[in-house]
Amino acid sequence: MSQQTWSVDQIPSLKDKVAIVTGGNGGLGFEAVKVFAEKGATVILASRSLERGEEAYESIRKENPNAIIDVMPLDLQDLDSVKEFARIFKAKYFRLDILMNNAGVMTTPYGKTKDGFEQQLGINHLGHFALTALLFERLKETKDSRVVNISSNAHKSGTVDFDNLMFEGGRGYKPMKAYSQSKLANLLFTFELQRRIEQAGLSVKSEAAHPGGAQTNLARHVEDKFLYKMLEGVLTRVTQSAYDGALPGIRAATDSSLEGGRYLGPSGFMEMKGDPVVVAPKTHAYDVMDADLLWKESERLTGVKFPV
Repeated sequence: MSQQTWSVDQIPSLKDKVAIVTGGNGGLGFEAVKVFAEKGATVILASRSLERGEEAYESIRKENPNAIIDVMPLDLQDLDSVKEFARIFKAKYFRLDILMNNAGVMTTPYGKTKDGFEQQLGINHLGHFALTALLFERLKETKDSRVVNISSNAHKSGTVDFDNLMFEGGRGYKPMKAYSQSKLANLLFTFELQRRIEQAGLSVKSEAAHPGGAQTNLARHVEDKFLYKMLEGVLTRVTQSAYDGALPGIRAATDSSLEGGRYLGPSGFMEMKGDPVVVAPKTHAYDVMDADLLWKESERLTGVKFPV
């Protein structure tokens, strides 16, 4: 584990750079948008709800009138929306320095995306896989660009079950099981993308991060559960703010000293809170065979060929 100290003060100017943050209207994404904008980047705030995206934009502009933010609609559970977002972005922008794949859902009841995918895997992994593929030409054209996938400590209990990837018809579905699978998929994708980048000799870096126990609305599907209510006071003491939870992802996106294929998280006990440092995922996240199989299955399911 790297204990190198780091703070946002070390982020160089991001003037003339372009960043995309999915789910930028709230939680970790909102904090990342604020920091990137403060450093001078042009930030595309991607939000499923255009209204909530505009509200987030106005909130940031009150604190930072010079913020350059472009609110664009993006619904990761609809591949048509993903393709339209990529089309409009590429028509407007000719570089992409940071792609932060942050948006996600957690422990939802069983459901399907518009394209028929189990929704946690569909939104957390497949939507972002397709988005990254569709924007990869811009990333390749931009020197030292970054892809940052936001995962979770929950990946440690995850397995990717290729025989029941979508829990079809709800078979074997458990909300946390599906969430953990999607977060492990984020890491398998991150490390496979870095391997392919290195083989192609590109300057892009693929990184991942997790927020520890961050106080966001991601856990809204479990907040009304009896156990959560019982533990709420304890959890508040061992978790950290959305801003602090966003720092591992922000560091992954901006720290030029990081090599590609790194995973960042909080430095504290059980990686729940603390300074953003390089941490170790579970060993299976580096499984080359599963990563290659997931890559090919992701291309098949989304119908999007990844250009690397």
